[in-house]
Order: sequence, then C-alpha cells, then structure tokens
Amino acid sequence: MNKTVVITGANRGIGLAFATLYQKQGAQVYALCRNSSAELDALQVQVITGVDVATDQGLDKMVAALKDVNIDILLCNAGILRDESLGELNCTTIREQFEVNALAPLRVADALLANLSSGSKIAMITSRMGSIADNGSGGRYGYRMSKAALNAAAMSLAKDLAGNNIAVGIYHPGYVQTEMVNHGGDISANESASRLVALIDGLTLAESGVFKHSNGQVLPW
Repeated sequence: MNKTVVITGANRGIGLAFATLYQKQGAQVYALCRNSSAELDALQVQVITGVDVATDQGLDKMVAALKDVNIDILLCNAGILRDESLGELNCTTIREQFEVNALAPLRVADALLANLSSGSKIAMITSRMGSIADNGSGGRYGYRMSKAALNAAAMSLAKDLAGNNIAVGIYHPGYVQTEMVNHGGDISANESASRLVALIDGLTLAESGVFKHSNGQVLPW
C-alpha cells in the first residue's frame, strides 16, 4: 500500500528533495508551503500553498486541506536561520526562530493528531546546533535555542505518542547545500533527504525520541 506523506516547507531545499524522493517511491505526497516553486509544481504532487506554520491562519488552512487524510509520515521540515551574536542580540529574530523552528512543528503535530493512527511516524528536522554538549563555537543564539527547544518538544511527543504506536524521529540533516546556508554545505539536499528517508523507513518505537544525524550517528543532547 502506498504511503501518504505530508511535508512542511516543501517548496525548496530539503523539503523539495523529500517531496521528490517520496513521489518517486509512489507515495501520495502533500507538499505544504507558503508559496510554491516551479520545481515543486513540476512534481505533480498535492501542493498546498498559503501554509505559514507559524500562524493560526496557516495551520487552519493545513487542517482544512488535510481533512480526512490518513497520514503515514508527517515530516516537519520548515525552518529558518537567523544570526545573532553577543553584543548584537536581536530579540525579534530570536523570537521568530522560536515560533518557526520550535513552536510551529509542535503545533503542526498537535493539529494533525486526528490524521495519525497506529503505525504513523513523525519526523522532526532539527539540527545538531540544538545540541548543548556539541556546541563548540558559540553564537547563533536564536537558532541554537530554538532547535534545542524543538528537540525537547520532540522527546515529549515521543513519550506521549508511544501508547498510540506512533514513533517520532529527531533528525539532523547534515550540513546541506541549501539557500539557508548560501549553498555552502558539504552534502546535497538530495543526499541528505535520501539518508533521512531511509532512517524514517526504519524508524520503530524502540528508537522513538532518539536524536540522530542523517548518517545514522546518535547525537548528544
């Protein structure tokens, strides 16, 4: 039976790569984004635009568009990167990153609980920059804090949904060549997405709530 996959932030980067791979696998793909792209439109998947996951209106549109859709994989990928440093803190961008990177994925999962059932999986795309033990360079206050908060939320989701037989994966995609990092990464979005699709495919309740690199390495909190 073909999977039904819902992806946030699907118009570019890793989200677009996820949509491409799952479409090739024959999955029913619902690609959620604020604005589509020519590349996403060409995929012939179900594109749902106007979904800003950090707003009530965006979440309402998402819920309405996915009414009665049974989701096998919910992939919370949408995220933003801003830069703040000591002496130049920008509380506006720090709050913005919390809204998009930490709170929005939790709200998406919560809003779509009725669409999930036993055996469904949730994948949270986070970052090793949310690891406190792994922080070797400092800075990036809003991004690091928001991804650490996402990791905490994802672990609570894993605990709360275990009784429903719903597993939660927490994944660092790698340093990926996307617009977010001015294409300065060391692996392509396609390679990252391919690794993550394999990890999600193998995700079981036994590994729900484990923080992993796309290469399979377990990362420290």
